[in-house]
Amino acid sequence: MPRLTGGNGEDAKVQALRAVGALYPHPERVLDPLFRNSEFFDPRDLALVKYEMLRRVQVDGLPVAQATRAFGFTRPVFYHALAAMEAAGLPGLIPQRPGPKGAHKLSAEVLDYLADLLAQDPALRSADLARQALRKFGLAVHTRSIERALTRRKKGR
Repeated sequence: MPRLTGGNGEDAKVQALRAVGALYPHPERVLDPLFRNSEFFDPRDLALVKYEMLRRVQVDGLPVAQATRAFGFTRPVFYHALAAMEAAGLPGLIPQRPGPKGAHKLSAEVLDYLADLLAQDPALRSADLARQALRKFGLAVHTRSIERALTRRKKGR
């Protein structure tokens, strides 16, 4: 099967895997025979490599230590992948971006309050709003976080 290449010489699959954070940075560590010269078993596909490692242990009965060596992972990675697969199925094997998943301090209540203050006095700066959030809610919030949250809110996201 021919591989489509992108503008930078990478094939389309590598670009797609990189875009979602699922490009295995060490495909050369995958020693399992299924991944040699196969169009389907691609050692660059992190989720596929982890799935096959789990399958080899769960279905084929391969010892965990042997499977981790064959797929280029450590035992802790195996157990983390197993827990992720049990919790979320295949999507659990796709790496998630680290860090908070949203504005955890700036709740709707806090943003409503800050937006009301800003509507009453458009000359308020984000530093003024941060002081008000600290005074009223006891929240220490960075001024840039306030600016981003209010901008997102204004755009309707």
